[in-house]
Amino acid sequence: MTEPLRVSELFYSIQGESTRAGLPCLFIRLAGCNLRCTYCDARYTWEETGTPMEAAEILAWVDEYPEVMVEITGGEPLTQAGLFPLIQALIDAGRPVLLETNGSLPLCGVPEGVGIIMDIKCPDSGMAAHNLPDNCVLLRERSRRGCRDEIKFVLSSEADFHWAREMVEREQLTSSVPILFSPVHPRLAPAVLAQLLLDHRLQVRLQLQLHTLLWPDRTRGV
Repeated sequence: MTEPLRVSELFYSIQGESTRAGLPCLFIRLAGCNLRCTYCDARYTWEETGTPMEAAEILAWVDEYPEVMVEITGGEPLTQAGLFPLIQALIDAGRPVLLETNGSLPLCGVPEGVGIIMDIKCPDSGMAAHNLPDNCVLLRERSRRGCRDEIKFVLSSEADFHWAREMVEREQLTSSVPILFSPVHPRLAPAVLAQLLLDHRLQVRLQLQLHTLLWPDRTRGV
């Protein structure tokens, strides 16, 4: 029997991040995380235990919204053993599926039908030592097979920007997957990050959290 999943919340909203920003999306936010980023905006995913749910219960909720894209996020979804049966069931049902992950755990088991949105943790997150280099290699291989994956850097300072820029250039990341730079509010002003991108002519996408602009007074369900 498949182990139940611990769920923080299920909600229907607008995709606020990634190259799919602006599209309607069903969010399955799982509880638990193996990292403790300094800027975490979803602390409840690891401060609370979450609600145990069978995959069939989650799929029944998804069925209420036909044809809508599904994102599995957290916390860190890959900490839960029941993740992969759920992913496969969503793929079998014909759903577009995204997986948001912090990049610290192996991605080799993720089906190629899933769009991976992977963080690379910058120094000011306090978690940069947990980045798993093999995951970047895997995303390059997946891109050659037509997978639509992405890499996200969340930046708290200009120092984070230069660290991320050097990694992007050294590893030639833009040649394989879209790269997104997202500023942490209020640590790094979006206009400052925009100017840094222009000054350095870096071919990455500036990402602002659309859901926080639409619903600034809400911290859950968006």
